[in-house]
Amino acid sequence: MVLKTFGWSFAVTALGLVAAVLYDGWTAFGVVAILSVLEISLSFDNAVVNAGILKKMNAFWQKIFLTIGVLIAVFGMRLVFPVVIVAVSAKMGPIEAVDLALNNKDHYQQLVTDAHPAIAAFGGMFLLMIFLDFIFEDRDIKWLAWLERPLAKLGKIDMLSVCIALIVLMITAMTFATHAHQHGGAHVDKAQTVLISGIAGLVTYMIVGGLSGYFEDKLEEEEEREHEEEEAAERSGKPRSAVALAGKAAFFMFLYLEVLDASFSFDGVIGAFAITNDIVLMALGLGIGAMYVRSLTVYLVRQGTLDDYVYLEHGAHYAIGALAAILLVTIQYEINEIITGLIGVVLIGWSFWSSVRRNQKLAAAEGKAQGSDAKTEVSSGV
Repeated sequence: MVLKTFGWSFAVTALGLVAAVLYDGWTAFGVVAILSVLEISLSFDNAVVNAGILKKMNAFWQKIFLTIGVLIAVFGMRLVFPVVIVAVSAKMGPIEAVDLALNNKDHYQQLVTDAHPAIAAFGGMFLLMIFLDFIFEDRDIKWLAWLERPLAKLGKIDMLSVCIALIVLMITAMTFATHAHQHGGAHVDKAQTVLISGIAGLVTYMIVGGLSGYFEDKLEEEEEREHEEEEAAERSGKPRSAVALAGKAAFFMFLYLEVLDASFSFDGVIGAFAITNDIVLMALGLGIGAMYVRSLTVYLVRQGTLDDYVYLEHGAHYAIGALAAILLVTIQYEINEIITGLIGVVLIGWSFWSSVRRNQKLAAAEGKAQGSDAKTEVSSGV
């Protein structure tokens, strides 16, 4: 099971490390290995959240996620994305940007750093919306009940998530503007960039999330209707339309997953510049890490881990909230990637431990109930 799920990841790791050695010797090997670990540690929460969405998809779309999805994640986000950032922010052509990335790495890194406020605002707002929508939803299973119960009540207020997200964005933009002004006002326009990029992140979430949710609801309605018709033995070509709808629903959920993965990868891409400004090594290291995140997502789905450890999804969403806050803070202040990775790992580890304790308590309660039933049977037999 492990080899089947992680086989491609092992193969990509071997190829990536060999390519690194051939490209720039054993130093490159070490850099790529460090970047791979960085990406996996920063994106473990990504795998848990992805698994919650992916388990709703059929085997075909899970395969698409692991093939085409990986190409988008590895080549799109880890290789093309930094070049696109430079091309757009520096107003140059893509070929010029690639040439700069390969031949003038220091200047390239500087341009990506200059574009960081826009990236952080977009990614931060997208992830913040995911977190807010999760904590404001009333769930049967609550992890931190003292916090989640009142938040679920507040969640009944329409558009609360959007209002809070916009307030956070305005505060972030205003704080950034003040900070820039204190330094001579050379980058005052960055506040506007933060505002526009943040709104773009919010709009992207609402469009992609809204469409995937709409088609998911449609699919559920169609399945219910089909079930009723089967019971009444009235089959009139409905299965075909259900398959078409499943395709639409799965496509938009796949699209949502890709945007989600892109938002998660922002911190990895930016963090990678602290280790190297070589775009080839960056693509190799982050690409290997992205493969493991994909495989881990599929593993969680196939093992039913989220069903067995019910608080894992909660922990991952709290980690998303922390990552969103960190991304927005990094617009003004530098935060070490180790801190970012550790916060996510601690929250997920805590939620896993809480899940294990819950399962132990339930098993103990079940054991007691069975014991008392057996005693009752014996006494009634006597």
